[in-house]
Amino acid sequence: MTPPEFPEKLEFLFQPARYKVAFGGRGGSKSWGFSRALLLKGVAKKLRVLCTREVQRTIKDSVHKLLEDQIQMLGLGAKYQVLDQKIRGGNGTEFVFSGLATHTIESIKSFEGCDICWVEEGQTISARSWNILLPTIRKEESEIWVSFNPELETDPTYDRFIVHAPDDAIVQKINWRDNPWFNEVLNNERLYDLKNYPKDYLNKWEGECKPAVEGAIFFDELQAMMREKRIRNVPYDSMLSAHVVIDLGFGDAMAVSIVQKMTSEIRVVWYREFIREKLSKISSDLKELGYNWGKIWLPHADGFSKTSTGQDSAEEIMKKQGWKVASKGSLNDAGEVSSLGVEAGIKVARERFSQMYWDETNCKRLIECAARYRRSINQVTMTAGAPLHDEWCHGGDNIRYIAINADQMTNAADQPRMPYVPVFEPLDSGVGY
Repeated sequence: MTPPEFPEKLEFLFQPARYKVAFGGRGGSKSWGFSRALLLKGVAKKLRVLCTREVQRTIKDSVHKLLEDQIQMLGLGAKYQVLDQKIRGGNGTEFVFSGLATHTIESIKSFEGCDICWVEEGQTISARSWNILLPTIRKEESEIWVSFNPELETDPTYDRFIVHAPDDAIVQKINWRDNPWFNEVLNNERLYDLKNYPKDYLNKWEGECKPAVEGAIFFDELQAMMREKRIRNVPYDSMLSAHVVIDLGFGDAMAVSIVQKMTSEIRVVWYREFIREKLSKISSDLKELGYNWGKIWLPHADGFSKTSTGQDSAEEIMKKQGWKVASKGSLNDAGEVSSLGVEAGIKVARERFSQMYWDETNCKRLIECAARYRRSINQVTMTAGAPLHDEWCHGGDNIRYIAINADQMTNAADQPRMPYVPVFEPLDSGVGY
């Protein structure tokens, strides 16, 4: 049999390695290359191959049809039998298909004897699924192949195999220009996107990570922050007041940021989410930092109201803990805390993003929340609604609270200071936003 034309950048698939990872943009031939390599290896040696992805409701969601097509293109029809749910080789090779999301540690044990596991669309694989799958594929000399188009740098797959690649991994980026099968039809699509949708082009065709998920509320603003290197080392300055901005979430996560103001700059030096923690415990954790504290900034409504059972408001609790709390205001006093609603707050936040600097280490969760803060979509009208209430919304809401209250944040010292000029030094890792 004449060896098929094969992308040079995917020749590593025929070398031994525990992890074989190919990532990049559209038209890079990753799926074609992986399927061809697996079929050829399955002819040469009896293998049990698990083809998986995060969600597989039916066999149509899998690479079953892709493998069937490649069997015909390679002229391997006499070597393989294509069944409804499996593909079998004449020498005993077997391809099986399953989704990861529905598996538990117990249910996935049936795949312990696999020689190769191909994880397709790796960008969608959750941290939970990786934690279940990886210890399961443990046969001597077994391999895990991963192909994906990256989305965010914080996605579990990108973080595990690109940012923190294992020592026993071969990782290759492959794009359209590396594809020997890249034809004129695909190239015309690429050029069209380059001309008409330049914002999406780098991710779609060049395999670069997005600054945020599709439809993210702060997509453009976060992209600008990364481009202008305003997500970097932002150290706490003891000469400036450290203001604490809290998005209350007694039932789930309570988002807390520490903000410092210098002239027009809004520096977020620290961010955490506390899950079902009492304000008194959060207060204690904050005080251990020993900062030059400014004021506590609470939501205009929820922060100043007693609970339904008549217990102290967040304002009263924090005052009892010894904090200065920014005032809500009254009929005769405008107060300090802004009363702007969600949509007006989002508008202000977009305007204030150009003034923001976030610490890359202490604000990792905030960066991830900003990248995933998006609106709910009406599935009937397909129109966007209010921000989606999910695990990422707390950070997004905290950003709003920072933005709408920043003008009222002051420093105790009223002495002239030299303007702050950011000095952008290379990060320790050599990679920055």
